[in-house]
Amino acid sequence: MTAPRGRAAAGVAYAAAAYGTWGLFPLYFRSLLGVPAPEILSHRILWSVVFVTAFVTLRRRWAEVASQLRTPGTLPRLAASALFIATNWLVYIWAVNSGRVLEASLGYFVNPLVTVALGVVFLRERLTSRQLVAVALAGAGVLAMVVRAHALPWVALALAVTFGAYGLIRKRVRVEPTAGLLGEVLLLSPVALAYVAWLEHAGLSHFGPNPRFTVLLALSGVVTAIPLIWFVLGVQRLRLITVGLLQYLNPTIQFLIAVFVFGEPFTTGHAIAFGCIWVSLALYSFEALRLATAKEPSPASGQG
Repeated sequence: MTAPRGRAAAGVAYAAAAYGTWGLFPLYFRSLLGVPAPEILSHRILWSVVFVTAFVTLRRRWAEVASQLRTPGTLPRLAASALFIATNWLVYIWAVNSGRVLEASLGYFVNPLVTVALGVVFLRERLTSRQLVAVALAGAGVLAMVVRAHALPWVALALAVTFGAYGLIRKRVRVEPTAGLLGEVLLLSPVALAYVAWLEHAGLSHFGPNPRFTVLLALSGVVTAIPLIWFVLGVQRLRLITVGLLQYLNPTIQFLIAVFVFGEPFTTGHAIAFGCIWVSLALYSFEALRLATAKEPSPASGQG
């Protein structure tokens, strides 16, 4: 049991680091207020190519990366995951810089439910009765926010669906995280490069004239690549159901930033949703601990 438990523990650590970092993203993207979302997205893609290329070169892993990317079926799947993650990035950047961080956080509260559903439907993962109750409580919390908003939260739904689909595809692509990310951003880079070149030609680029924007845009490769690599390392080691519940770290942090840093209103609907979601997390954690204890071999069983 030691090796599987160690693998799961590492998966939890990687996933928690990724979601914790993503939770702080509103602070980073709000510092780029004034730069259009497509321009930020294009720089994220291009600087990610630079960062990951340098990383692979320094570690002398080009032969391994090239071999994995040449595996039949890998590039088409990475093209699909690249499309989903690029859409997710674009919607999220726009939401943060449009003052809709609470709606973005709602999207990432919905996202674990989407991930759990994908795990059950496509990977035949099973939920215990307590886990079903936990998911239902979280769903009730999200529904409370939707009802009180009196509008379809398209930002939230777009973020949830695109990232859930991205996680499912990356779990099924047998490629090392760094190689997979490099493949994704390389596939996206021609469009990103063309857009950045057009902005420069039209005199609309924010890269260069403004030193602060220039530095922040150049750092977007590191900011993007590291947590995404951590995420894939985590998702490859965990059941999607576990990943789905860990994802609540991200929107919780974003929610707190939206309310206490950006001053977005904290309504009764938010309070109800937040309470339901944390109760669901407590229930799910209790059930996970119970299942882990039940599977622990007893000293008298003779198993080593």
